[in-house]
Amino acid sequence: MHKYLPHTREDIEEMLKVTGADTLDDLFSSIPKKLRLTKPYQIPSQLSDEKLTKHMQALASENKELTIFRGAGAYDHYTPSIVKALISRQEFLTSYTPYQPEVAQGTLQYIFEYQTMVCELTGMDVSNASMYDGSTATAEAMFMAYAQTDKTKILISDTVNPRTIDVLKTYAHYRHLEVVVIPNKDGVTNLHAVKEHIHDSMGLVVQNPNYYGIIEDLNGFSDVVHEAGGLFIMNSEGQALSLVKTQGEYDADIAVGDLQSLGLPLSFGGAYLGYLATKMKYVRKMPGRICGLTTDVDGKRAFVLTLQAREQHIRRAKANSNICSNQSLMALAVTVYLSAMGKEGLIKVANESMKGAHYLYQKLLQTNKFEVVYNQPFFKEFVLKAKFDVKAFETSCLNHSILGPLSIGDGKLLFAVTEKRTKEEMDKLVELVVNAK
Repeated sequence: MHKYLPHTREDIEEMLKVTGADTLDDLFSSIPKKLRLTKPYQIPSQLSDEKLTKHMQALASENKELTIFRGAGAYDHYTPSIVKALISRQEFLTSYTPYQPEVAQGTLQYIFEYQTMVCELTGMDVSNASMYDGSTATAEAMFMAYAQTDKTKILISDTVNPRTIDVLKTYAHYRHLEVVVIPNKDGVTNLHAVKEHIHDSMGLVVQNPNYYGIIEDLNGFSDVVHEAGGLFIMNSEGQALSLVKTQGEYDADIAVGDLQSLGLPLSFGGAYLGYLATKMKYVRKMPGRICGLTTDVDGKRAFVLTLQAREQHIRRAKANSNICSNQSLMALAVTVYLSAMGKEGLIKVANESMKGAHYLYQKLLQTNKFEVVYNQPFFKEFVLKAKFDVKAFETSCLNHSILGPLSIGDGKLLFAVTEKRTKEEMDKLVELVVNAK
């Protein structure tokens, strides 16, 4: 397979010398062996178009299609065909940051529509043109709170997705900021613990529904945070916002999260789409850019970049963020999805996910193979503690073409159900639980 690499032998030797590795295999030694290619790709040097197509189809047939009952931030939702059809049009295929933006009226228009829809979903005043994903959006919200308060400590609930907490800590490390993780109480954010630590903090980060799928009651949190002079930051994934109370209803200062559940397939982990919305009084601290609506010299409707506090446009020292591009094509996909589904469609799909999750929850408990972990309301994810061998159960699921729940330690399993899961698929999973030992 090395013949397909553009690097010469001299290039590779120089690279290895700089990195201190002896071989290319050593260079990738940090990647677990089970994830590395153990045999070269079986790609002949030349084939006719027809034979190459058949060869690639044969390779693809080795992939196994799985029925997915796992979430934890990435969900197997249905993507309507209209999404792919529209974003595949040549006008959008090369979508990127328009450096002469006013020329790209179509791009600016859908970004403007995207921002409007995010504000409707979150109940916030203003949204930027999008972020890379929910985790980095949360980290950027931390920087907004730091810029607003000049305090160097931030609180985050341990009911936030662990990957998001890791990203927050990484961003904080290089800005010399302190991240204090608040332990949960019965699976939800501990308000008493927040009160103990909030006095010298820039703010608090929570997630709703949280990592365990629980819909938290966050009434009163904003008052506690605001009395201490901090900002209240809420992370919520897109689909949930059609059913649960929004960030605006909880008087959050900054709303962040991931919109992968709104029209973006799993795609082996990306590209996804983060959003960031805030109250108008913090708009000057917002990273990225904002598209606005105006009229041109002829009085016709036109779209412009209203705010662009990025290092390409202003002095680097004054830039709020060094994010050089938004997820423009992904933002377009979400905008098409939201337009196609409409408000009623969004609510219906979210209800289907929630009903499926509660059906599976009850069926699993009826097997007497689980213990209840959190007696809390939940949306489309839930945690149960298994009374059987978790690893053996995961293997059994894979043998039946099912990607089972995520093991989160101590025998606890995190299940996820979306509108794609049928009663027959859920019953099949229950049957495997019955036979688990």
